[in-house]
Amino acid sequence: MPRLRQVPRAEAPANVLKYYDRLFGDRDPVTQPGTATGTPGNWWSVFALVPYVFDHATSHFGMFGMFADKSVSQLDGKLRELAIMRAGFTQGSQFVFSQHCKAARRFGVTDAQIAAIPEWQISDQFDAKERAVLAWADALILQGGRASDALFEELHRHLSDEDVLELTYHTLGYNLHAVCCKALRLEFDDVPERIREVPAPAAAGVSADWAGSAWANKEGDK
Repeated sequence: MPRLRQVPRAEAPANVLKYYDRLFGDRDPVTQPGTATGTPGNWWSVFALVPYVFDHATSHFGMFGMFADKSVSQLDGKLRELAIMRAGFTQGSQFVFSQHCKAARRFGVTDAQIAAIPEWQISDQFDAKERAVLAWADALILQGGRASDALFEELHRHLSDEDVLELTYHTLGYNLHAVCCKALRLEFDDVPERIREVPAPAAAGVSADWAGSAWANKEGDK
């Protein structure tokens, strides 16, 4: 379940209700969750807690995608979706990655390219422009924006100033959603922490603190 309260239909303001109507019909998303794409839909009911934040987020979606009356984006949608998918994958957001796999296909990204996103660096599925975009996404997400001059020059060889700015903005915008969804346990990111100690088998005949004490003893012998 999400970590924050969800806003039921009866409490939703007008700016939120129009999205509830499109996504859930006449259902209350809190008591009858589920969207046409298979998500629970609780991103919408949690972000509805703060209407101006909801408006800010949905105005970004309105630049392109399923809620855009007419896309105002000048950037090639295929390139944008490659970068967003890579951001979702590297940030570890199942929700952002999964949803944008679906969006990517609408812009001509192939299933083979989607499958290659995790290891794009060694894949032959991408041309030089697409590889520059994926490398830029990694510099933004994995390196916190520490993009080298060589990388920028390669990207800029393929994209205009306007395209580079838009690519950067959209990639980092979806990084925000990836982080929010993990932290607030929204949608497909409502998962338990998997990094934990795995206990030694009882049959091994070792004490629970064996690994720690063995390491300490090893260090002490140096």
